[in-house]
Amino acid sequence: MSEWLVSIAGTPEGARLATALALMSALAHAIFGALQKGRHDPWMTRGAIDGWLAVLSAPVALFLVPWPDTATAVILAGAVIIHFAYKVTMALAYERAAYTVVYPVVRGTGPLVTVGAASLIFGEHFTATQWIGVGCLSGGILLLALRNLAEETVDLRALKLGLIWALLGGVLVAVYTTYDAYGIRQSPNPFTFLAWFFFVTAFDFPILAAWRYRRMRSRPVLLPLIWRGFAGALIAWVSFGGVMLATRLDKVGEAAVLRETSTVFAALIGWFILGEKVGPRRLFLMALVALGAVIVEMG
Repeated sequence: MSEWLVSIAGTPEGARLATALALMSALAHAIFGALQKGRHDPWMTRGAIDGWLAVLSAPVALFLVPWPDTATAVILAGAVIIHFAYKVTMALAYERAAYTVVYPVVRGTGPLVTVGAASLIFGEHFTATQWIGVGCLSGGILLLALRNLAEETVDLRALKLGLIWALLGGVLVAVYTTYDAYGIRQSPNPFTFLAWFFFVTAFDFPILAAWRYRRMRSRPVLLPLIWRGFAGALIAWVSFGGVMLATRLDKVGEAAVLRETSTVFAALIGWFILGEKVGPRRLFLMALVALGAVIVEMG
């Protein structure tokens, strides 16, 4: 299958598959974010998710795919550092601000930086029409965050700190998207990169979560957390794996932009599952986000 994926990269067939993978990744990532922001401590939830990622990825990495060569191993070492920084910023943001505020800020900042980085690193260039689409998508996402922010009644200082961490998280989304795209493109077997990526980047947060659990005065019941972690690990494979394969098959910038339609899915999750309010203004902004993604794809 890896030979087939490599053979269709850069072709119309590859572009269609990349679009489907990016949209699938968007839905999965919205669910993933909601899992991390749910009723459990975000550090503990991420620790449970990464613990299962290590367990589920180990047999695939060790026995089912070729082992990484030296160049891929070096890139994977860099990915460990970048993704650890991203996970820390997200946990800090979710700890201080509402999911419907944090998530749009992170996802609205990411594509703007990613498209610029992809232009410099991979020589990808958007048309004027596509830039209009990027503006609609990112603008709609950030306006959605402002709309959600206006309704927050939590501690103002905590909210400001949450927004700062969310903005940093958005920049790190662009960094890891571009970096991972480079990594999976240079790897002779894309599934080697994916399997080893999930394996080696999954050891940090289980250690942090165990340390945090021991220091808690009121410790959570572990069984629901373990099951949430298992679900999150499966979704992570779809979310992160899907967008990485999309960047292998087609343009990095387009995959990054399409994935940010996850904000629309996140708003729907917040509305129907988390019980958060969605009015006509939010519905309009969600439509603007979706329109931006369509313009980018059709441009």
